[in-house]
Amino acid sequence: MTDLNLRRSFIALHLTLGLVIAFEGVRALIHALGAAHHGHLAVVAAVETVAALLFLWPRTMRVGGVALVVIFLTAVLVHAVRGQFPAEFLVYAAAALYVTLHGSAWRPAPPP
Repeated sequence: MTDLNLRRSFIALHLTLGLVIAFEGVRALIHALGAAHHGHLAVVAAVETVAALLFLWPRTMRVGGVALVVIFLTAVLVHAVRGQFPAEFLVYAAAALYVTLHGSAWRPAPPP
């Protein structure tokens, strides 16, 4: 695999993850605002959406990434207490952690 292919696939992961999380956060927020007794869901959805947007912006990517990892791991614990296992949250947390630890691929590659 070439460095260019690796960089492109990394950017694709970063964008796809951030956009999907932001989109799903907005959907959850709209749902929570329209339903009675879902105030806690509205707060979580709003925080998740903001974290996803921070994750997409190169200067705030690490802050957003850490927030997303914390949000998703907390969601796993909350659901586990209820006897559920939301595997998708673990995948989201792992992908967010990977992108966060390896930094932004948006900056130009250093010369060889």
